[in-house]
Amino acid sequence: MSSSATYREAGVDTAAGDLAVELMKSAVSATHGPQVQGGFGGFAGLFDVSYLTSYRKPLLATSTDGVGTKVAIAQAIDKHDTIGQDLVGMVVDDIVVVGAKPLFMTDYIACGKVVPERIADIVRGIAEACSATGTALVGGETAEHPGLIAADDYDVAGAATGAVEADAVLGAHLVKDGDVVIAFASSGLHSNGFSLVRHILAQQKIGFTDTSAELGGVVGEVLLEPTRLYTAAVLDVLDAVPGAIHSLSHVTGGGIAANLARVLPAGSWAEVDRSTWSPAPVFRALSDMAGTELESSEGTWNLGIGFFAVVDAASAASVISHLHAADIASWQVGEVHVGARDLSGFEQGAKGVDGGAVRLVGRYAN
Repeated sequence: MSSSATYREAGVDTAAGDLAVELMKSAVSATHGPQVQGGFGGFAGLFDVSYLTSYRKPLLATSTDGVGTKVAIAQAIDKHDTIGQDLVGMVVDDIVVVGAKPLFMTDYIACGKVVPERIADIVRGIAEACSATGTALVGGETAEHPGLIAADDYDVAGAATGAVEADAVLGAHLVKDGDVVIAFASSGLHSNGFSLVRHILAQQKIGFTDTSAELGGVVGEVLLEPTRLYTAAVLDVLDAVPGAIHSLSHVTGGGIAANLARVLPAGSWAEVDRSTWSPAPVFRALSDMAGTELESSEGTWNLGIGFFAVVDAASAASVISHLHAADIASWQVGEVHVGARDLSGFEQGAKGVDGGAVRLVGRYAN
């Protein structure tokens, strides 16, 4: 018996892996511009960064993340063509927070059994989202782990690198008293809080293939609404209204207040006015199913805000106008203040950052 037959008996099908690579090849190659060297399928991706010599002091920005338990829903309804966009959103949109332009990304898929068409769907979603954010997908890995991961299960992760001029880095150090906080609308749950979602649905004995009037369709399809991508729009605003944006925040794990507090300076505070927006029906339906108020999930779900920009007050209207032109609804939710005050009830110190203080006030719009 050949060694390859023995490996197949052990649960690893290298031929299926090769077919998966062939199926994804065109989608991945479509993300390659002239800076990608060496073509497709090498042991390492090569990216020409010689243009960075024109920078005065280039800094590399990097981020890595996964999609979390949202993949369980993709697996449950056998729909895998959107989970890749979630991955790119979680990784690349973290890079633009510091003002960096994404350069390239790699992905990693671990599965129990390689199903070529499934893997190709996942990677196609990653590649399409990379193209939308101007990111080259320069490499990746699909690993088959029989006995460790169930045959139909998988997990995805990725890492990306970007570049920014040292004196153009955005952050709390630029934020000043009177700056305006602008919220960017999310497309739904994005990729956080799905363990709570699954717990709620299990308690209600609702399956992902069920149709729910409350959720507005097939449960799994509604929940798989992909993460909105903000990178291209943010980069456009940075170019169009230079100096307007002082800091940015990606609303992911930890929720609304905690993520905004991370990009405010120590000694500052902001109140986010709930009355300025109405959380999407998916959030209201899940809260109703759980028997809880929307406010109780503000540290878990984005509740309709996927991103924040802290901007110079005089430029706020221009920033909002440019975002609307990019089909991203945005609105002012508060202001930043510097000075002593009672911070009872404010979120502070999230992710170990000695930043500002944030709390949500008022009631959500209907």
